[in-house]
Amino acid sequence: MSHYALPVLSMRFLPIWRRHWLVWRKVAAPSILGHLADPVIYMLGLGYGLGSLLPEIGGVSYITFLAAGTLCYSSMNSASFEALYSGFARMHEQRTWEAILNTPVTLDDVVLSEILWAATKSLMSGVAVLLVIWLLGLTHSLLTLWMIPLALLIGLTFAAIGLIITALAPAYDFFMYYFTLVITPMMLLCGVFFPVTQLPESMQVVAGMLPLTHAVELARPLMSGLVPPQTVLHIAVLLAYTLAGFYVSLVLFRHRLSR
Repeated sequence: MSHYALPVLSMRFLPIWRRHWLVWRKVAAPSILGHLADPVIYMLGLGYGLGSLLPEIGGVSYITFLAAGTLCYSSMNSASFEALYSGFARMHEQRTWEAILNTPVTLDDVVLSEILWAATKSLMSGVAVLLVIWLLGLTHSLLTLWMIPLALLIGLTFAAIGLIITALAPAYDFFMYYFTLVITPMMLLCGVFFPVTQLPESMQVVAGMLPLTHAVELARPLMSGLVPPQTVLHIAVLLAYTLAGFYVSLVLFRHRLSR
């Protein structure tokens, strides 16, 4: 089969996803704490500390403004770490993929299962942050329930993008380039900490092309109990990144594993 063939998928990804779930359950508590601590510290530290010096932003307190971005940032980080570090370990260090591919399972199913598992981790992280938001009383809108599927969509997007880097990586150190040159700039440019409109016009154009911007544009109105404007556009952009990332990563994995 050509390396550039379209994916041929089946339900055989489900046992692989379940395998990842059973392994994760053994370290569930420290895993959840690790993914939750960083975004909550950002949200509380900046929200109450910096927020005390700032007026309302868009008619809401700064911590409420920040909370929506924090959920998106947390979901992005969880999916990225799982797709990169854990995915690379299963593919290269532990050779889990090699063992799985000796069964009647295709590489297409393996890559899909990695994306879905990373998105599952992202979903858990997003729900955890949302629970903190509710406990702090930052929102009382039922529309915030839509942030749960949004966290899953964010996870799918960044898992697919992250697997492209995993397919190219010679070692773990390679991932620092991705986090330094891609993830951190997105966190700063895409409206997590301040409105994108505060950026110079040229930077706003760049931010508008990045997936995290579209995620934040969906999350922030939901925090205020509003339906996000251009909802279909934002979802379409995130899905486009997901599908493109899945296909490109699959092509790269076919090249890598055939050598």
